[in-house]
Amino acid sequence: MSDPTYTPPKVWKWESESGGTFAKINRPIAGPTHDQELPVGEHPLQLYSLATPNGVKVTVMLEELLEQGIKGAEYDAYPIKIGDGDQFGSGFVEVNPNSKIPALVDRSADPAIRVFESGNILLYLAEKFGAFLPKDIAKRTETLNWLFWQMGSAPMLGGGFGHFYAYAPEKYEYPINRYTMEVKRQLDVLDRQLANNRYIAGDEYTIADMAIWPWYGALVANKVYDAAEFLEAHTYSNVVRWMEEIAHRPAVRRGRMVNRTWGEPEEQLHERHDASDFEDKTQDKLAAILGHS
Repeated sequence: MSDPTYTPPKVWKWESESGGTFAKINRPIAGPTHDQELPVGEHPLQLYSLATPNGVKVTVMLEELLEQGIKGAEYDAYPIKIGDGDQFGSGFVEVNPNSKIPALVDRSADPAIRVFESGNILLYLAEKFGAFLPKDIAKRTETLNWLFWQMGSAPMLGGGFGHFYAYAPEKYEYPINRYTMEVKRQLDVLDRQLANNRYIAGDEYTIADMAIWPWYGALVANKVYDAAEFLEAHTYSNVVRWMEEIAHRPAVRRGRMVNRTWGEPEEQLHERHDASDFEDKTQDKLAAILGHS
């Protein structure tokens, strides 16, 4: 382990990679690094994403809309392999200058509308299709309270706790303790809210649940960071109950598969263009076809 103390210079310079899982794609400047156009499918909605917690929010929302019979929510989903730097391709940067997944293009408008930041995509789709966002002003505001809570809180979970606990090249007590304390506080916030509410914002399933579940549901289910035991996740019983109920929704099960490029082959649907893809084009089915060819 290196010296745990560090004296910052008067002016910071980018001289070497910082180390850790994502070191090769971290850089202090924006903009594209290479020319790479984005593919375009036949549906009005084009999604460019990956099945990280932020990506799952949007694919769950789209599948929930389709589950309700809203045909206008049909979409094409293409994977953006962030480990390979696809998010810095010229086409993606044009859609999202911040180079983060997910990014959506709505080609039903002329000119097409780009939508980036996962919370904004959820809000855009909810307003476009009139679903999963209450019309009543008090209930709508409560839903947005929790949507924005997630947008402000999850960076402490992912970029803070997740990075130092799971991804950093070396483990240090101070940052792990700092962010563990905050994540446990956040879980307690959710647990107290869910003690008297079926869903995050009340009795109605909303975009607030879709935003929070892929992060905090996955955390207590030990699907991210392998930290459930460390955090004593089972003690947040109301969060566990809520996590399990949402996990059984058919649209959620489908949404988790879209743009997933790791894990069990039957749970990976690298691209999504049609509802039949979940039956015919998961990686286990494609491998079986190749094996017989």
